Amino acid sequence: NLPLLLMTWKIGPALACGNTVVVKPSEETQLTMTMLGEVMNAAGVPKGVFNTVLGPGSRVGDKLISHPDLDAITFTGSTATGERVAEAASVGLRDASLELGGKNPAIVFADCDMDKAIEGTMRSVFANCGQVCLGTERVYVERPIFDEFVARLKTGAEALKLGKAEDPETTMGPLISASHRDKVLDYYQQAVDAGATVITGGGVPEMADDLKGGNWVEPTIWTGMAEDATPITEEIFGPCCHIAPFDTEDEAIEMANNSPYGLASSVWTENASRAHRVGGQMEVGISWINSWFLRDLRTPFGGAKQSGIGREGGHYSLEFYTELTNVCIKL
Repeated sequence: NLPLLLMTWKIGPALACGNTVVVKPSEETQLTMTMLGEVMNAAGVPKGVFNTVLGPGSRVGDKLISHPDLDAITFTGSTATGERVAEAASVGLRDASLELGGKNPAIVFADCDMDKAIEGTMRSVFANCGQVCLGTERVYVERPIFDEFVARLKTGAEALKLGKAEDPETTMGPLISASHRDKVLDYYQQAVDAGATVITGGGVPEMADDLKGGNWVEPTIWTGMAEDATPITEEIFGPCCHIAPFDTEDEAIEMANNSPYGLASSVWTENASRAHRVGGQMEVGISWINSWFLRDLRTPFGGAKQSGIGREGGHYSLEFYTELTNVCIKL
């Protein structure tokens, strides 16, 4: 999940505030942090300032977060792991900043710019094969444009070209691992069992001989599931979404907020008053209007509800990566 980008959001302000850091990447995405460590050495960063520790989270990560010499812990990952990090941080009362899972909604109003809404939703659903914590898995579309939106998103999904990253024609790659593919495919089956209409995808694509061993899944769109169905309530972390119609603004807001998660949302409308009104009612850490994955690094970033604790970015990072001291002198 964008391992180099997400880690630099933390490493940069931590080092700028004068801290030393110990970086523990996911065992499935270790290469970029190893390379960054080599760059740090080549750049002359003093030994011990930037440290990379590799290994499985169940062994290395657990020992790391329980180490008494850690002053603070910042973590990006699943909510379940975030709860373990928070529990470990409570021993010794260390600060913790947790950016966790999401089940992010998009609300598409009939007064949207349809081209922009389709383009943005294509990115938010299928970018990085859906392996983005900020990705959209629930799409709510106002009924007058529902059929058109579904048809156009279907066309876009079926036009994606799965292949090697170095191929300039490739627009979507594989999932990170075989175990994650099995998890995503299990949700695909659960959607069918829950009565979903499969608009496109839902399985494993036919790939060329040299790619058959990859962890490929089809970009997938569903309609027709109940809002309490498991594929609607749990984070899948794959290239898929469910699209449901709505009739009123209040109904759309209620469905979008009906989740234990609250990381991000997108609202698509050309009505400025509606944009401010609906965008401000999203129970999330970041509420995008007519955009997705647009980030000014000076602004607060983090989640609400089970999507995390705390904010980083700009002066919010300064507050987390420093300890405020009141030096009081009587004159």
